Amino acid sequence: MAAPALEIHDLNKSFGRNEVLHSIDLTVPQGSICGFLGPNGAGKSTTMKIVMGLLRPSGGRALVFGRDVHRDGVGARAQVGYLPQHTRFHPYRNCREVLSYVAHLYPGRRPASELRELIDEKLDAVGLADKANRRAGALSGGEAQRLGLAQALIAEPALLILDEPAASLDPHGRQQVLGLLDGLRGHTTVFYSTHILEDVQRVSDIVAILANGRVAALGPIEDLLEAPTGGWTVRIAGQVAAAREHLEAQPWVSSLTTRVRGDQELWTVDVTDDGTAAELMLPLLLSDESCDVMEFHRAERTLEDAYLEVVEASHGG
Repeated sequence: MAAPALEIHDLNKSFGRNEVLHSIDLTVPQGSICGFLGPNGAGKSTTMKIVMGLLRPSGGRALVFGRDVHRDGVGARAQVGYLPQHTRFHPYRNCREVLSYVAHLYPGRRPASELRELIDEKLDAVGLADKANRRAGALSGGEAQRLGLAQALIAEPALLILDEPAASLDPHGRQQVLGLLDGLRGHTTVFYSTHILEDVQRVSDIVAILANGRVAALGPIEDLLEAPTGGWTVRIAGQVAAAREHLEAQPWVSSLTTRVRGDQELWTVDVTDDGTAAELMLPLLLSDESCDVMEFHRAERTLEDAYLEVVEASHGG
């Protein structure tokens, strides 16, 4: 049986008296895309730095394809591409030179012509083909982030560890990165952190949520999203006050939350009897001729819903 791409066992890390990681256990199967989530300061970057051998754990261990990252660090990291949270490059090297330098840090040497083709391929993949000869110091923040992603890919690693890969990118750049990650599915394992939950929901197979230095949730993304919300979504326009009051007065409505969207209102309606709501709510709303129902359906659970529940529960909220 193949070893997982990444295994973390009872991992602890303290900085002085400040314990950042508390007995973390985490497994990422080969070929999967794992979104690593958590509030600022939860320990995501610290975890990644330990896996990369940049920090020594206070306890526990991390393995990459079965190799201990501290006992066999060179062997483990030979299979890993890494994008740190803050990318820094020699300002006078151009993009080609940066990728060539990084490529030569990995074991094995490619023929010069093959390496040139590989560099061109990775620059094109991240949208920097036309910036190949531009010095790193002249790149914008988003372009530097793209170059950071290219250097993480240059050795065609079996495991990619990406700390906020979409940081500093505009919407087009984000979509390009998501497409790139999606294209790696099945043959390259991706372990990445981000605060953009809709991106995680789009491309990830597995989600790990870190809160208070502990893994508060870990599993397939569909498992996090499958719990029913027991609510309904209504988007309504017109003179809605009377309709809102009438709906709130129904015995099967437990709460109604309103958000204003331009000249419309978006309601989240929680109910105690879903069957009665399905039968009676829409006819009740349509009976009021002073308003128009623009949208009506069961509320869909999003990753943001699941994330907030897990984080709030970890804080005792």
